[in-house]
Amino acid sequence: MSYSQNTINLETCYEGLNANYPLVKQHIILNHQNETELSAIKTQALPQLKLNAQATYQSDVTEVPIPNTGIEPLNNDQYRATLTANQLIYAGGKIKASQDLQNTINERKKQEVTVSLYQLKQRVNQLYFSILLMDDYAKLLGLRKAQLTSKLNEVKSGIENGLLLPTSDKVIEAELLKILQQIQEANNNKSKLINSLADFTGISIQMETQFEKPFLSIDDNSNLLRPEIGLFDLQKEEIEQQQNIVSKSLWPELKGFATGGYGNPGLNMLENNFRSFYIIGLNINWNVFDWNTNKKQRQVLDYNKELIKNQEEVFRLTNNIALNEQYKEIETLKSSIAIDQQLISLQKEVVNTYESQLTYGVITTSEYITELTKLYETENLYNQHNTQLQLAKANYKTIKGDIK
Repeated sequence: MSYSQNTINLETCYEGLNANYPLVKQHIILNHQNETELSAIKTQALPQLKLNAQATYQSDVTEVPIPNTGIEPLNNDQYRATLTANQLIYAGGKIKASQDLQNTINERKKQEVTVSLYQLKQRVNQLYFSILLMDDYAKLLGLRKAQLTSKLNEVKSGIENGLLLPTSDKVIEAELLKILQQIQEANNNKSKLINSLADFTGISIQMETQFEKPFLSIDDNSNLLRPEIGLFDLQKEEIEQQQNIVSKSLWPELKGFATGGYGNPGLNMLENNFRSFYIIGLNINWNVFDWNTNKKQRQVLDYNKELIKNQEEVFRLTNNIALNEQYKEIETLKSSIAIDQQLISLQKEVVNTYESQLTYGVITTSEYITELTKLYETENLYNQHNTQLQLAKANYKTIKGDIK
């Protein structure tokens, strides 16, 4: 997937993950598998044909021990070929129940894929906001570089006029080299992050692509919308349908059958020649007593359902704990941002004072650089806290299941 515009946002990354991550292909495979399984189940309602042929030699045969009856004794070698058709007439709804179970199994498997895919979204969050941090850091370095370059020209002018020491410009030049090095490192880190994000989302992302800053809002209600909840529901539904099939195994099965054959002897065992024959009838199978096996099987499935309910309870508890922790992280970052704003305001006043003093040679260039560095570090921390706040909100929404 190629992203044609020059900007990208977090929602687009989610959409790319949902559409392009290799795991998504399993949905199509599972649907094809389900169609095949359903087709196989349907064949249980179709006539079943069985061909049987045998040739035997018997050491003894049936004879009529009455003289002068004219009944010829059977041959010791005997032959028979039959074709039998069985047609299921009644099975207590087992076939329909098996189809329903198979559809639920398919939905459960697809939901497992959805859960695995959803769990990758926190990784997408981390990559996306790490790129934003690198962008903010690089922009701040660029501003610092521009300000120092401007100040370098002033310092050189001061040196020429004898107001500043001859080596004053060297301190700024060294600092500019450090900034260039930091910008290069930030760009390298951003490139690695972009490559990873592109791999996850299947989106073609360039270094020049602008990443939009999301401004997310959260609500503090505790309703979990995670796909795992849907998975637990499907697992319980699957067990209930298994119990239904187990219960139906107690019901009788009625089949009609027809057998046609050719052999020597035929159905008349006293006629010693090849004859064709047929048999038609009904067959009923009913296990009227199973030593409570059926009941025990359903009890085992009840225990499985209780285990799933327990897993869901643990999942909800764990996620609520994570939501509370994330909410506290959000509140902490809000407080930090408020303090950052105050620190930036104070440090700007200090830098303005030092800038005037540097112009008149009251302080050294190193002293000015120290205070300017403090300002940019404070501004960088402010940017970090803002981005971390949005990341914390994105993670909160992800933990809650409030994203698509």
